[in-house]
Amino acid sequence: MTSLRNSFAQGFFGRAFAVLSAANAAAAAVEGHRRPKDRDLKTLGINPADLPRA
Repeated sequence: MTSLRNSFAQGFFGRAFAVLSAANAAAAAVEGHRRPKDRDLKTLGINPADLPRA
């Protein structure tokens, strides 16, 4: 049971870290008047096709 708990915690924290990192990268791109990377948008649950290519 402990290994199941540990894998859940690692998965949860890994995913949370990925989302926070993607949000930080996307925010920095927008502030720098650049388009965020598709990978970061997908991590945040945003369809990259919904953002303009400006």
